[in-house]
Amino acid sequence: MVRVAARRTASTSASASAGRPSSISEAPLPPRLIPSARTDPSSITKDFVNHSDLLAKAPSLAAGMAAADHSPDIQLSQTRHRAALVASWHIAPGSTVLELGCGQGDMTAVLAEAVGPQGRVVAVDVAAPSYGAPVTLGESAARLAAGPLGPRIDFRFGTDVLDPSVDFPESTFDHVVLAHCSWYFTSLGQLRDTLARVRPWARRLCFTEWDLTPASDTQLAHLLAVLIQGQTEAAGSHGEGNVRTPFSREGLLRILPEAGWTADGSNPVNTEELQDGDWEIAACLDLVGRDERLAALPEPVRQLVLSQADVLRAIAQPHGNRALAAYSVTAR
Repeated sequence: MVRVAARRTASTSASASAGRPSSISEAPLPPRLIPSARTDPSSITKDFVNHSDLLAKAPSLAAGMAAADHSPDIQLSQTRHRAALVASWHIAPGSTVLELGCGQGDMTAVLAEAVGPQGRVVAVDVAAPSYGAPVTLGESAARLAAGPLGPRIDFRFGTDVLDPSVDFPESTFDHVVLAHCSWYFTSLGQLRDTLARVRPWARRLCFTEWDLTPASDTQLAHLLAVLIQGQTEAAGSHGEGNVRTPFSREGLLRILPEAGWTADGSNPVNTEELQDGDWEIAACLDLVGRDERLAALPEPVRQLVLSQADVLRAIAQPHGNRALAAYSVTAR
């Protein structure tokens, strides 16, 4: 389903990209004019004041997105979700942020609002600007660039941070953010390598992803859709969906130390407003309806996938399927 692919498009993996950039030209990052609460306790109140109204700004941020022309209510709910996440991370005004897997910029816009006019967001995605529907990455980025947040954002599409030509000086960024993009990686090992690659560049990691542990039976359809897609990818039938390597929160916590990060916080994230359950169910049923995808599977796996798809059809609602919860992890 193209809507899903457009929502959460990208890893930073080489294998997900048709080609690698030959070089990356680095514009200088502005100095951090406002210290973070981590280094200056006197700024804690100021930071909280800044983030107390971030959710209130969600409607205007959502309206500035190109996808709002097609589905304003969906865009608003997606923006609210990201505003709540960024508020919980306490990213101070004046911060520099590296966002991996930025896609159409849903999180990018919220981050740009949080860092303020003296901050900067470098938004990286391995996909080409032409990727995505009904709005491409390039079209969405152009809309943001033309708006008031544009001067704070540096979009870099077709960029793989595992490419040796992509580099930044040590501690260039205050934060590196991965928001609902990590299941797009081809393996946990690739995610670990990416987290290790960016470790010298950033002081703090802010990470969020769906939680594989369902909180209620109303989330089982979303879970099953995710597992079927992950199983299909793991068995060697590869596609362009959002789910390639679904892993648990515990799986992430196991690889963080291997990548040089120490987790210092983890919280559940409410997703009741989000439509991703419906999107992933539709994407999964589309997958099992494609003969070429099923033909690439070993026969026992193909039969297992087909049987699981039968169960999915039986338990899924026509629409309004409740999305899995998500979790947020911060690390240093």
